[in-house]
Amino acid sequence: MGYAATVHEHLQRVEEANAEAVREVVGLLLEVVRADGLIHTAGAGHSLAAVAETFYRAGGLANVRPIYHPELLPMHGARASTTAERRSGLAAETLGEKPFGPDDLLIVFSTSGVNPYPVELAKAAVAAGRPVVAVTSREASAAAPSRSGTTLAAESTVVLDNLVRVGDASYPADSPATAPLSSLANGFLWNLLLVGLHDAATKADIQLPLWRSANMVGGDEANKGLMTRYQPLVPVLE
Repeated sequence: MGYAATVHEHLQRVEEANAEAVREVVGLLLEVVRADGLIHTAGAGHSLAAVAETFYRAGGLANVRPIYHPELLPMHGARASTTAERRSGLAAETLGEKPFGPDDLLIVFSTSGVNPYPVELAKAAVAAGRPVVAVTSREASAAAPSRSGTTLAAESTVVLDNLVRVGDASYPADSPATAPLSSLANGFLWNLLLVGLHDAATKADIQLPLWRSANMVGGDEANKGLMTRYQPLVPVLE
């Protein structure tokens, strides 16, 4: 099987396997939008690619707060980023004193879901009484070394499984060594949520706070109101 066929088949499996969970998360997201709450998104290492996809993205939701610490990004130090997500306490440091409002939701991307950073993020949201959505791989999580005494999936309200195999590589199919799938699968799951939310909001006659591209005519003007509305709540929109 060629690479393109492998990706196509994998994403089909992801959509089918997560159909019910996606519907559940769409319902949660709709309630956040209805209540004018925030969607907090987080990840570490290459899972930050998914966080970037959720934030300040043309066609994406404006009520998203990315949870981020420079130490977690490989470009700021490759080995240091691995050390950071394994360090207990970084989640609390990154979240701040009052991270979650009464109508907020947390989404954490972590394929292994075993390191302290994603697990402690989930625990913090649960302690605040807020729902947590894990975007993870049950297979990879089960095979990974235990570093937190629990997993992101176990601490979450809903699990979206990206179905990534242990090691993330996908090619060649009989002995995978390259072409990791987690970034593609995570982005696909996020877009499935956006599509489902769009349809649910349309049915409920709720207007979604969606960004327009700043590189199209009228984009800056269309986004001005969203900036005014959400920048006080999401300071990195500056």
